[in-house]
Amino acid sequence: MNPLKKLLSQSAIYGLSSIVGRLLNYLLVPLYTSAFANPSDYGVVSELYAYVAFLVVLLTFGMETSFFRFIQVKEDKNEVFQNSFLTVIGINIFFFLVSLFFNQNIANFLLYPDHNEYVVLLIAVVCIDAIASLPLAKLRAEEQAKKFVGIQLASIFVNIGLNLVLMLLIFDKSRPEQGVLYILLANLVSSLVKPLLLYKHFLNLRLKFNPELAKEMVVYALPLVFGGFAGIINETLDRALLKRLLFESGQTLEYAKAQVGIYSAVYKLAMLVSILLQAYRYAAEPFFFSQMKNQEKDKIYSRVMNYFVATVCLVFLVVTLNIDIFKHFIQNESYWEGLGVVPILLLANVFLGIYYNQSIWYKLSGQTKFGAYIAIGGATLTVLLNVIFIPYYGYWACAWATLIVYTAQMIVSYYLGQKYYPIHYNLRKFFFYMILSLLFFLLCYTMDIQTTWLKFIVHNLFILAFVGLAWKLEKPLRKNNLV
Repeated sequence: MNPLKKLLSQSAIYGLSSIVGRLLNYLLVPLYTSAFANPSDYGVVSELYAYVAFLVVLLTFGMETSFFRFIQVKEDKNEVFQNSFLTVIGINIFFFLVSLFFNQNIANFLLYPDHNEYVVLLIAVVCIDAIASLPLAKLRAEEQAKKFVGIQLASIFVNIGLNLVLMLLIFDKSRPEQGVLYILLANLVSSLVKPLLLYKHFLNLRLKFNPELAKEMVVYALPLVFGGFAGIINETLDRALLKRLLFESGQTLEYAKAQVGIYSAVYKLAMLVSILLQAYRYAAEPFFFSQMKNQEKDKIYSRVMNYFVATVCLVFLVVTLNIDIFKHFIQNESYWEGLGVVPILLLANVFLGIYYNQSIWYKLSGQTKFGAYIAIGGATLTVLLNVIFIPYYGYWACAWATLIVYTAQMIVSYYLGQKYYPIHYNLRKFFFYMILSLLFFLLCYTMDIQTTWLKFIVHNLFILAFVGLAWKLEKPLRKNNLV
């Protein structure tokens, strides 16, 4: 099969679980925003799940990517899996026990002194998810996409079902802390579905550890851990900083939590790009590694980038030009005051997607230290911009900082990649798609169309024009047609 067609078909299958899962989770946004009448209560949920992202990166310890890399260069693939799996299990058992011992201290630090149960449940969720990530990675490496999707969807449906039952039938709106607890409990049960369905991998696990191989894998993965952790700072730290910095600047804690709730709710709209990105990344990482020895790999990587940029720019247009429709994902109008930052966050996520697509150069070349350098630089800039500007501009500072950081990372990664592992991307197409999508957005934004149906037609005609131009430039894939 044509390698690009293979990537697209794998992305489509993985995208089923990612897109369906995210869309179903999107249904939870109107559920939560209507259940939590006060945005400050939804802010609690948003902040807690921001910490989940940090912990999952830390607790998987880069072993997924390390596993994909080492099964390409080591003869005993099962030994590679055993070592990576045991490493992740050991890290998570240690982390869980330490966190359990200090759970009250952690709750005090997060300004939830009366709710240490949030901490216990949250840690249990992330440890279970981290441990299940390696068997799921093995399914991806073996191209068992349908099984992977089945497991992911099962977990998602359990989570959605429990949320609906608990939040609609049992939750007492006069006790918002009860709602937070129910959301965490639903997540815990749904996370347990994964290891239960992957039980064979646990039963077949042998306590046979190769220290030399483990050392090689950790050395390869360690920069990815730092890079991934720094990357999550860029993606989620703003929500934690927003609450604390607004509170410390003299605002009430209630107001600070409400701003987190508003920002988090509208951020969900910007994450429609991330839905596509996640589906793509599930298929792309093992695909890129599998093409390492292909003589046409440079052309393949370049062509993939063309399609990717065109697609994420299209998503940017679809959401920004139909924001009057998408805003109804957020049922409570008190959250709508934050809609102005959605185009900024969407563009930021477009640049993040391009950066992720580029990042394959340091993974293929084994120079993962550069990924860490870029991410740490981005994290430093994120913290600096947010700390300086949040007290004055609130969540607008968070949005602009996100855009600035992702733009800088994309540019730096491109120039370093061209120096150490050059891939000849078609920059003309890249700039054409970016400039065209921004031009269409600005044209529609400046047109003052009062009639709703006319506005919808005009905006979507621009979207169709973009699709037509992209289709003409990127002809349908044909056999052996790589460029």
